[in-house]
Amino acid sequence: MTAAEPLLHPADVRRANFPDVMDFYAPGLKRWQTSEWVPANPRRFLSVSVTGSACALSCDHCQAKVLDGMVSVQAGQDLFSLAARFRAQGSEGLLVSGGSTRTGAVPLLAHLHHIRRIREDLGMKVIVHCGLVSPELAAGLAACGADGVMLDVVGADETLRDVYHLNLTVDDVDRSLRLLSDRGLRIIPHIVLGLQYGRFLGEHRALEMLTRYPVSTLILVVLVPLAGTPMAHVPPPRADEVTGFFATARLAAPATTINLGCARPLGAVKRELDQAAIDLGLNGIAYPADGAIEYARSRGLRPRLFEYCCSLTWSEVQESGLAAVQVAR
Repeated sequence: MTAAEPLLHPADVRRANFPDVMDFYAPGLKRWQTSEWVPANPRRFLSVSVTGSACALSCDHCQAKVLDGMVSVQAGQDLFSLAARFRAQGSEGLLVSGGSTRTGAVPLLAHLHHIRRIREDLGMKVIVHCGLVSPELAAGLAACGADGVMLDVVGADETLRDVYHLNLTVDDVDRSLRLLSDRGLRIIPHIVLGLQYGRFLGEHRALEMLTRYPVSTLILVVLVPLAGTPMAHVPPPRADEVTGFFATARLAAPATTINLGCARPLGAVKRELDQAAIDLGLNGIAYPADGAIEYARSRGLRPRLFEYCCSLTWSEVQESGLAAVQVAR
């Protein structure tokens, strides 16, 4: 690019690579509605923890509190029977997750044989939050036919040590991405903005790392200090830093679907971030702030509303009955 050439605007980059639609998501991971949207089937997409409320890491930003909102696979129960019960109640997809081991992985190996049955016998979509992976886990995820795999991508050794309490480095995160990519899995990475106690550290390195792999959907979330954790009183990252990263991500990955995920501060900050996500070329928003759907329409984007996880973005899903819940009027 020469000095005489204009800088590209993120919204123009988006428009050059995607249709003029804005996707909004409301999975049944929590009770939620706005004046613009009341989900019709809150059980359409649910989350399951294979470890109950247990996590060996007790990360400073979470302390396993995120697991409290998931359905646990109880002792004497298996993942398939739980999914079959959900299916009978109207569920169409699952997020299979859980607490981490000391290696940074979710202990999934004992449950993987159920995932193929859930997909084939029940016709459900299954997204797996795997964390960091070994060659064995990557191979097992590919063999079971998981629809997609999620992991947090951290770009700072300090964050792995101080927040996740892992004796690992960014190279270990990169190794997991490589293992998943080599197995042909659909990779759905998350970058948590402001994870280093409310300040940016390593987010740009994480983004650069991701651009080397065939990412299906990049999910951006923002640190939300949770009560009862070491970060309870930490200010979240500044909104201008967050929105600046939205623009950077779009320009760095022009043809990659980028969504604003579930976690971000509430209130006026949420409205500001959601409008910025629309203006700066992101593709979708989970649990949009009230007014965001109409705002997208005012910016020339056709809103589409989906009652499932914002990771389920590939065309075969969006053309299915699972995806096409409703188009905002």
